Amino acid sequence: MRAVVTGGYGFIGSHLVTALLERGDTVTVVDLARNERDTSITFDSYDGFDFIQADVTDRGALEAAIGPDVDVVFHLSAIVGIKNYIDDPLKVLDVNVGGTRNVLEIARRHGTRVVLASTSEVFGKNPSPPWAEDDDRVLGSTKTARWSYSTSKAMAEHLAFAMHASHGVPVTVVRYFNVYGPRQNPIFVVSQSVHRVLNGLAPYLYDSGDQTRCFTYVDDAIRGTLLAAEMDEAVGEAFNIGSMHETSIADVVRLTIASAGREGEIVPEPLDTGTHYGSTYEDIPKRIPDTAKAERVLGWKLEVDVDEGIRRTVDWARANPWYLETAPTTSPPTK
Repeated sequence: MRAVVTGGYGFIGSHLVTALLERGDTVTVVDLARNERDTSITFDSYDGFDFIQADVTDRGALEAAIGPDVDVVFHLSAIVGIKNYIDDPLKVLDVNVGGTRNVLEIARRHGTRVVLASTSEVFGKNPSPPWAEDDDRVLGSTKTARWSYSTSKAMAEHLAFAMHASHGVPVTVVRYFNVYGPRQNPIFVVSQSVHRVLNGLAPYLYDSGDQTRCFTYVDDAIRGTLLAAEMDEAVGEAFNIGSMHETSIADVVRLTIASAGREGEIVPEPLDTGTHYGSTYEDIPKRIPDTAKAERVLGWKLEVDVDEGIRRTVDWARANPWYLETAPTTSPPTK
């Protein structure tokens, strides 16, 4: 298969590119820059790898990457992270919506299959989890910048399904639920906790710590993404890709300390996100997917539980000193 991966040097993207190259596919990555620092990324050692340095808002660069010989585009490029969509919500909208429109327009011309990476954030604060793929979206005020990301990814989904309905573009949407694992930027709950604990720093325990998430190890997310690209039954559909097991933020911190062997040595540091972010941020108490559709149609279900996933992430971070040398963020983690 000949594939294009936008955002291929990102966290999930780099794992996807590795999986594609290892099975013998030809892959072109479109991204803003190579990740030169991460020595675990070895794309250049594969004959079937190519790189185009570009922003997905650059239509010409995308046209050079997505030619008529491309079988599938995995569109993962996006602006993510609480700090980013609070500091620059306009960029979130420009990249997440405009970049997706560019990908879909080019795919329409060539009849190329598109797998769009989306997010559990599209459900907003729907008060009745677990959420099936077609459940309602419940959002806060448009003056709250926190919802710009959710809206941008929902708009990207609307574009994808509209292109499918109106022009027959073969699209599939995969909605990730709190993916974590090796290579993740240390601004997220698991990665930041791992980074701080292994650097001898107290992990942050923000707000009550009772908030829950359904954490999904990156290898499981990649399996679901590849299945979504391969099955005819997945065209025109969205799939929740995530664990259905709730884990509290306090438990993530506890598991990280235990996996690092630092019990009794490190005490979590409490932080209040409301004080830090003010009225531009609104938290969600829980986020739970219904993954019955992914299991039924794709044959996918979670294989790595959060205890094992955190242990693997800690082991990887220990084996990659460059990662631990990255300056830790002082902000509460994105969740």
